[in-house]
Amino acid sequence: MIDILRNPLAIRASIEVRTRWEKFFIFLGFFSVFIALLTLVLLVGDLLLRGAPLLNWRFFMSPPSGDAAEAGILTAWVGSLLVILVTITVAVPLGVAAGIYLEEYAPKNWILDFIEINITNLAGVPSIIYGLLALGFFVYILKWGESILTAGCTLALLILPVIIVATREAIRAIPQGIREGAYAVGASRWQTIADHILPYSMGGILTGVIVGVSRALGETAPLVTIGALTFITFLPEAPLKGEFPYISFKWLWSPFTVLPIQMFNWVSRPQEEFQVNAAAAGIVLLVLTLGVNAAAIYLRYRFRKSIKW
Repeated sequence: MIDILRNPLAIRASIEVRTRWEKFFIFLGFFSVFIALLTLVLLVGDLLLRGAPLLNWRFFMSPPSGDAAEAGILTAWVGSLLVILVTITVAVPLGVAAGIYLEEYAPKNWILDFIEINITNLAGVPSIIYGLLALGFFVYILKWGESILTAGCTLALLILPVIIVATREAIRAIPQGIREGAYAVGASRWQTIADHILPYSMGGILTGVIVGVSRALGETAPLVTIGALTFITFLPEAPLKGEFPYISFKWLWSPFTVLPIQMFNWVSRPQEEFQVNAAAAGIVLLVLTLGVNAAAIYLRYRFRKSIKW
Protein backbone atom coordinates (compact mmCIF):
# COMPACT_ATOMS: atom_id res chain seq x y z
CA MET A 1 0.00 0.00 0.00
CA ILE A 2 2.84 2.39 0.83
CA ASP A 3 4.51 1.63 -2.52
CA ILE A 4 1.27 2.45 -4.37
CA LEU A 5 0.92 5.77 -2.55
CA ARG A 6 4.48 6.69 -3.57
CA ASN A 7 3.83 5.89 -7.23
CA PRO A 8 1.56 8.42 -9.05
CA LEU A 9 1.01 6.07 -11.95
CA ALA A 10 -0.18 3.32 -9.63
CA ILE A 11 -2.56 5.77 -7.94
CA ARG A 12 -3.97 6.83 -11.29
CA ALA A 13 -4.41 3.20 -12.38
CA SER A 14 -6.17 2.36 -9.11
CA ILE A 15 -8.54 5.32 -9.54
CA GLU A 16 -9.33 4.26 -13.12
CA VAL A 17 -10.14 0.71 -12.02
CA ARG A 18 -12.46 1.95 -9.29
CA THR A 19 -14.10 4.40 -11.70
CA ARG A 20 -14.82 1.59 -14.15
CA TRP A 21 -16.33 -0.54 -11.38
CA GLU A 22 -18.43 2.42 -10.25
CA LYS A 23 -19.76 2.92 -13.78
CA PHE A 24 -20.46 -0.79 -14.07
CA PHE A 25 -22.54 -0.87 -10.89
CA ILE A 26 -24.39 2.30 -11.90
CA PHE A 27 -25.25 0.65 -15.22
CA LEU A 28 -26.25 -2.56 -13.44
CA GLY A 29 -28.57 -0.66 -11.09
CA PHE A 30 -30.10 1.33 -13.94
CA PHE A 31 -30.60 -1.84 -15.99
CA SER A 32 -32.27 -3.62 -13.04
CA VAL A 33 -34.68 -0.72 -12.49
CA PHE A 34 -35.39 -0.61 -16.23
CA ILE A 35 -36.22 -4.34 -16.34
CA ALA A 36 -38.46 -4.03 -13.27
CA LEU A 37 -40.34 -1.04 -14.70
CA LEU A 38 -40.63 -2.66 -18.13
CA THR A 39 -42.09 -5.80 -16.56
CA LEU A 40 -44.57 -3.73 -14.56
CA VAL A 41 -45.61 -1.74 -17.64
CA LEU A 42 -46.09 -4.90 -19.71
CA LEU A 43 -48.17 -6.59 -17.01
CA VAL A 44 -50.37 -3.54 -16.40
CA GLY A 45 -50.66 -2.98 -20.15
CA ASP A 46 -51.78 -6.55 -20.72
CA LEU A 47 -54.29 -6.17 -17.88
CA LEU A 48 -55.69 -2.99 -19.43
CA LEU A 49 -55.88 -4.39 -22.95
CA ARG A 50 -57.74 -7.50 -21.83
CA GLY A 51 -60.00 -6.04 -19.16
CA ALA A 52 -60.71 -2.42 -20.13
CA PRO A 53 -63.32 -3.24 -22.84
CA LEU A 54 -65.39 -5.04 -20.20
CA LEU A 55 -65.58 -2.09 -17.81
CA ASN A 56 -69.12 -0.75 -18.07
CA TRP A 57 -72.08 -0.07 -15.84
CA ARG A 58 -73.43 -3.59 -16.20
CA PHE A 59 -70.14 -5.12 -15.02
CA PHE A 60 -70.12 -2.96 -11.89
CA MET A 61 -73.79 -3.47 -11.03
CA SER A 62 -74.19 -7.19 -11.80
CA PRO A 63 -73.61 -9.98 -9.25
CA PRO A 64 -71.48 -13.03 -10.09
CA SER A 65 -72.97 -15.55 -12.47
CA GLY A 66 -72.18 -18.91 -14.01
CA ASP A 67 -72.39 -17.19 -17.38
CA ALA A 68 -69.27 -15.12 -18.01
CA ALA A 69 -71.19 -12.66 -20.21
CA GLU A 70 -73.59 -11.89 -17.34
CA ALA A 71 -71.11 -11.98 -14.43
CA GLY A 72 -70.19 -8.79 -12.59
CA ILE A 73 -68.40 -7.57 -9.46
CA LEU A 74 -71.20 -5.84 -7.55
CA THR A 75 -70.95 -7.97 -4.41
CA ALA A 76 -67.14 -8.06 -4.61
CA TRP A 77 -66.45 -4.33 -4.70
CA VAL A 78 -69.14 -3.58 -2.12
CA GLY A 79 -67.69 -6.28 0.13
CA SER A 80 -64.16 -4.90 -0.32
CA LEU A 81 -65.25 -1.39 0.65
CA LEU A 82 -67.18 -2.57 3.71
CA VAL A 83 -64.36 -4.83 4.91
CA ILE A 84 -61.77 -2.06 4.47
CA LEU A 85 -64.09 0.37 6.30
CA VAL A 86 -64.16 -1.95 9.31
CA THR A 87 -60.41 -2.51 9.04
CA ILE A 88 -59.60 1.20 9.08
CA THR A 89 -62.09 1.90 11.86
CA VAL A 90 -60.50 -0.75 14.09
CA ALA A 91 -56.82 -0.63 13.13
CA VAL A 92 -56.06 3.08 12.85
CA PRO A 93 -57.26 4.24 16.31
CA LEU A 94 -55.80 1.18 18.05
CA GLY A 95 -52.50 1.37 16.16
CA VAL A 96 -52.00 5.08 16.72
CA ALA A 97 -53.00 4.84 20.41
CA ALA A 98 -50.64 1.91 20.97
CA GLY A 99 -47.81 3.77 19.25
CA ILE A 100 -48.39 6.87 21.37
CA TYR A 101 -48.45 4.87 24.60
CA LEU A 102 -45.33 2.87 23.80
CA GLU A 103 -43.36 5.95 22.76
CA GLU A 104 -44.59 8.58 25.22
CA TYR A 105 -45.98 6.81 28.29
CA ALA A 106 -44.54 3.31 28.65
CA PRO A 107 -41.58 3.02 31.05
CA LYS A 108 -38.27 2.24 29.33
CA ASN A 109 -37.43 -1.24 30.61
CA TRP A 110 -36.99 -4.81 29.41
CA ILE A 111 -40.74 -5.29 29.08
CA LEU A 112 -40.91 -2.48 26.52
CA ASP A 113 -37.94 -3.98 24.67
CA PHE A 114 -39.71 -7.35 24.59
CA ILE A 115 -42.90 -5.75 23.23
CA GLU A 116 -40.94 -3.85 20.57
CA ILE A 117 -39.24 -7.02 19.33
CA ASN A 118 -42.54 -8.88 19.11
CA ILE A 119 -44.34 -6.05 17.30
CA THR A 120 -41.53 -5.88 14.74
CA ASN A 121 -41.67 -9.66 14.27
CA LEU A 122 -45.46 -9.61 13.89
CA ALA A 123 -45.13 -7.19 10.96
CA GLY A 124 -43.43 -9.99 9.01
CA VAL A 125 -45.68 -12.89 9.96
CA PRO A 126 -47.40 -14.55 6.93
CA SER A 127 -51.00 -13.45 6.54
CA ILE A 128 -52.32 -17.03 6.70
CA ILE A 129 -51.29 -17.13 10.38
CA TYR A 130 -53.60 -14.21 11.09
CA GLY A 131 -56.35 -16.08 9.27
CA LEU A 132 -55.90 -19.11 11.52
CA LEU A 133 -55.84 -16.87 14.61
CA ALA A 134 -59.04 -15.13 13.51
CA LEU A 135 -60.70 -18.47 12.73
CA GLY A 136 -60.05 -19.70 16.24
CA PHE A 137 -60.82 -16.47 18.10
CA PHE A 138 -63.42 -14.50 16.14
CA VAL A 139 -65.29 -17.41 14.53
CA TYR A 140 -65.14 -20.18 17.13
CA ILE A 141 -64.73 -18.35 20.45
CA LEU A 142 -66.58 -15.06 19.90
CA LYS A 143 -69.09 -16.75 17.51
CA TRP A 144 -69.00 -13.89 15.02
CA GLY A 145 -69.21 -16.32 12.13
CA GLU A 146 -67.95 -15.74 8.58
CA SER A 147 -68.98 -12.10 8.57
CA ILE A 148 -67.77 -8.70 7.43
CA LEU A 149 -66.94 -7.86 11.05
CA THR A 150 -64.71 -10.92 11.32
CA ALA A 151 -62.97 -10.08 8.04
CA GLY A 152 -62.40 -6.44 9.01
CA CYS A 153 -60.98 -7.35 12.42
CA THR A 154 -58.76 -10.00 10.84
CA LEU A 155 -57.23 -7.52 8.42
CA ALA A 156 -56.98 -4.98 11.26
CA LEU A 157 -54.80 -7.44 13.20
CA LEU A 158 -52.74 -7.92 10.05
CA ILE A 159 -51.89 -4.23 9.62
CA LEU A 160 -51.74 -3.21 13.29
CA PRO A 161 -47.98 -3.86 13.65
CA VAL A 162 -47.25 -1.75 10.57
CA ILE A 163 -49.27 1.19 11.92
CA ILE A 164 -47.76 0.89 15.40
CA VAL A 165 -44.19 0.86 14.09
CA ALA A 166 -44.88 3.77 11.72
CA THR A 167 -46.52 5.78 14.51
CA ARG A 168 -43.60 5.25 16.86
CA GLU A 169 -41.04 6.20 14.23
CA ALA A 170 -42.98 9.33 13.30
CA ILE A 171 -43.29 10.42 16.94
CA ARG A 172 -39.64 9.63 17.60
CA ALA A 173 -38.62 11.94 14.74
CA ILE A 174 -40.18 15.00 16.44
CA PRO A 175 -37.42 17.13 18.06
CA GLN A 176 -37.29 16.93 21.83
CA GLY A 177 -37.21 20.70 21.99
CA ILE A 178 -40.88 20.87 20.98
CA ARG A 179 -41.84 18.78 24.00
CA GLU A 180 -39.64 20.84 26.32
CA GLY A 181 -41.08 24.09 24.96
CA ALA A 182 -44.64 22.88 25.55
CA TYR A 183 -43.83 21.74 29.08
CA ALA A 184 -42.12 25.07 29.75
CA VAL A 185 -45.33 27.03 29.14
CA GLY A 186 -47.35 24.71 31.41
CA ALA A 187 -48.82 22.17 28.97
CA SER A 188 -49.57 18.71 30.28
CA ARG A 189 -48.19 15.61 28.62
CA TRP A 190 -51.46 14.90 26.80
CA GLN A 191 -51.79 18.54 25.69
CA THR A 192 -48.27 18.35 24.30
CA ILE A 193 -49.09 15.16 22.41
CA ALA A 194 -52.48 16.32 21.10
CA ASP A 195 -51.48 19.88 20.13
CA HIS A 196 -47.90 19.36 18.95
CA ILE A 197 -46.63 15.78 18.63
CA LEU A 198 -49.58 14.28 16.75
CA PRO A 199 -50.05 17.12 14.22
CA TYR A 200 -46.34 17.18 13.40
CA SER A 201 -46.06 13.39 13.12
CA MET A 202 -49.30 12.85 11.16
CA GLY A 203 -47.45 12.64 7.85
CA GLY A 204 -45.40 9.65 8.99
CA ILE A 205 -48.42 8.03 10.62
CA LEU A 206 -50.42 8.30 7.40
CA THR A 207 -47.54 6.68 5.55
CA GLY A 208 -47.94 3.62 7.76
CA VAL A 209 -51.69 3.67 7.22
CA ILE A 210 -51.18 3.83 3.43
CA VAL A 211 -48.87 0.80 3.49
CA GLY A 212 -51.20 -1.17 5.77
CA VAL A 213 -54.42 -0.45 3.88
CA SER A 214 -52.76 -1.24 0.56
CA ARG A 215 -51.71 -4.62 1.90
CA ALA A 216 -55.16 -5.30 3.35
CA LEU A 217 -56.93 -4.51 0.06
CA GLY A 218 -55.05 -7.23 -1.77
CA GLU A 219 -55.10 -9.95 0.89
CA THR A 220 -56.83 -13.23 0.14
CA ALA A 221 -55.37 -15.99 2.33
CA PRO A 222 -56.72 -14.86 5.75
CA LEU A 223 -60.18 -14.16 4.30
CA VAL A 224 -60.37 -17.58 2.68
CA THR A 225 -59.34 -19.11 6.00
CA ILE A 226 -62.19 -17.46 7.91
CA GLY A 227 -64.77 -18.52 5.33
CA ALA A 228 -65.15 -15.78 2.72
CA LEU A 229 -67.47 -16.89 -0.07
CA THR A 230 -66.26 -17.29 -3.65
CA PHE A 231 -69.77 -16.95 -5.08
CA ILE A 232 -72.34 -14.65 -3.50
CA THR A 233 -75.21 -12.99 -5.36
CA PHE A 234 -76.78 -10.78 -2.66
CA LEU A 235 -75.66 -7.60 -0.94
CA PRO A 236 -75.56 -7.05 2.82
CA GLU A 237 -78.28 -4.95 4.40
CA ALA A 238 -77.82 -1.22 3.81
CA PRO A 239 -76.20 0.69 6.70
CA LEU A 240 -78.80 3.47 6.36
CA LYS A 241 -82.58 3.03 6.52
CA GLY A 242 -85.62 5.25 6.34
CA GLU A 243 -86.88 4.78 9.89
CA PHE A 244 -85.49 5.53 13.35
CA PRO A 245 -82.68 5.06 14.36
CA TYR A 246 -81.83 5.41 10.63
CA ILE A 247 -78.58 3.46 11.05
CA SER A 248 -78.31 -0.32 10.88
CA PHE A 249 -75.34 -2.49 11.82
CA LYS A 250 -76.79 -5.75 10.57
CA TRP A 251 -74.45 -5.58 7.58
CA LEU A 252 -71.56 -6.32 9.94
CA TRP A 253 -72.87 -9.88 10.36
CA SER A 254 -73.47 -10.56 6.66
CA PRO A 255 -71.46 -13.07 4.61
CA PHE A 256 -69.14 -11.46 2.12
CA THR A 257 -66.72 -11.73 -0.74
CA VAL A 258 -64.00 -9.33 -1.90
CA LEU A 259 -62.36 -8.49 -5.21
CA PRO A 260 -59.21 -10.64 -4.80
CA ILE A 261 -61.32 -13.71 -4.00
CA GLN A 262 -63.64 -13.02 -6.93
CA MET A 263 -60.63 -12.73 -9.20
CA PHE A 264 -59.19 -15.99 -7.88
CA ASN A 265 -62.50 -17.72 -8.53
CA TRP A 266 -62.57 -16.53 -12.15
CA VAL A 267 -58.89 -17.24 -12.83
CA SER A 268 -59.32 -20.83 -11.63
CA ARG A 269 -61.94 -21.49 -14.33
CA PRO A 270 -60.81 -22.78 -17.74
CA GLN A 271 -63.02 -20.56 -19.91
CA GLU A 272 -61.22 -17.63 -21.54
CA GLU A 273 -64.20 -15.33 -20.88
CA PHE A 274 -63.71 -15.67 -17.12
CA GLN A 275 -60.02 -14.80 -17.53
CA VAL A 276 -61.10 -11.53 -19.15
CA ASN A 277 -63.51 -10.93 -16.27
CA ALA A 278 -60.63 -11.45 -13.85
CA ALA A 279 -58.52 -8.91 -15.76
CA ALA A 280 -61.31 -6.34 -15.55
CA ALA A 281 -61.71 -6.98 -11.82
CA GLY A 282 -57.94 -6.56 -11.46
CA ILE A 283 -58.18 -3.11 -13.03
CA VAL A 284 -60.90 -2.16 -10.55
CA LEU A 285 -58.82 -3.43 -7.63
CA LEU A 286 -55.78 -1.52 -8.91
CA VAL A 287 -57.79 1.71 -9.26
CA LEU A 288 -59.35 1.19 -5.82
CA THR A 289 -55.93 0.71 -4.23
CA LEU A 290 -54.48 3.72 -6.01
CA GLY A 291 -57.51 5.79 -5.02
CA VAL A 292 -57.14 4.96 -1.33
CA ASN A 293 -53.41 5.67 -1.54
CA ALA A 294 -54.00 8.96 -3.35
CA ALA A 295 -56.44 10.12 -0.69
CA ALA A 296 -54.02 9.24 2.10
CA ILE A 297 -51.09 10.87 0.28
CA TYR A 298 -53.15 14.04 -0.20
CA LEU A 299 -53.99 14.15 3.51
CA ARG A 300 -50.33 13.54 4.35
CA TYR A 301 -49.32 16.41 2.07
CA ARG A 302 -51.83 18.74 3.71
CA PHE A 303 -50.59 17.86 7.18
CA ARG A 304 -46.95 18.32 6.22
CA LYS A 305 -47.70 21.63 4.49
CA SER A 306 -49.34 22.95 7.66
CA ILE A 307 -46.26 22.17 9.80
CA LYS A 308 -44.25 25.25 10.70
CA TRP A 309 -41.26 24.46 12.89
